[in-house]
Amino acid sequence: MRQPSAADDFFFDLNGYLILENAVEPDLLGALNAEFDEFPRDIDLGHWHRGAQRRDYNADTGLELHHCLEIGAAFEQMIDHPSWINLVRHYCGEEKSYVEGLFIDEAIASVRESGGLHSMHSGGFQGALRGAYGFKNGVFRCGQVNIILALTDIGPGDGATLVVPASHKSNLPYPTDGDGRGAIPLHMKKGDALLFADGLMHGGSERTNPGERRIVILRYGPLWGATRYGYQYSPALLDRLTPARRKILEPVPPIFPGDTRLPEER
Repeated sequence: MRQPSAADDFFFDLNGYLILENAVEPDLLGALNAEFDEFPRDIDLGHWHRGAQRRDYNADTGLELHHCLEIGAAFEQMIDHPSWINLVRHYCGEEKSYVEGLFIDEAIASVRESGGLHSMHSGGFQGALRGAYGFKNGVFRCGQVNIILALTDIGPGDGATLVVPASHKSNLPYPTDGDGRGAIPLHMKKGDALLFADGLMHGGSERTNPGERRIVILRYGPLWGATRYGYQYSPALLDRLTPARRKILEPVPPIFPGDTRLPEER
């Protein structure tokens, strides 16, 4: 179970991201790739594959299955994976507060064969509180921290994520006309994970190599958050999860009119 180190805190605060090398063990990496092999590449927008819905961010980003934690056990293992769960809890879990805890906002399985240029977005200037970066009185207060897990090698020409380091703390607009000034590609080996504050300016580079780029994206936030697109976890998924995993997907169990249980503050 990886714990955040002083070096992690320094470079996350400085740059807005960390690369976690060899984050996922070979067995889980193989199981996730086996699931990706089964994805129907011709599935229509809005249609579902085993609990996940195709919803591409734009026409060029490739196949994107949202709500992918519903697909199967391999994805469920990522909810509280020991390589990153304590780091995201530290950076965006309202540590040392009365609402300490996490919630997964979005979970996306992405396959890209070509293209996929995704314009730079976020940054500290006029950013939404939902993705804001904060550090005050010795604690991190990030509205959202993302994990991008690489299931394939992502090098030059593979469609790497682009970031502008330190832009999560910027107070001025991005001085560019679309040339990507200041952005750097973050290359990873399969099994590596990129952890970054959503307030960091980021985007996607174009894929020009043959084959597929495969990634899983998890967006973590404070337990009081709500899903961006309204996806709800099925009772079947919640019932088969460990208590620790269920608490992340359903940190505040619903109380309906007429229920005699007293709600617990989580």
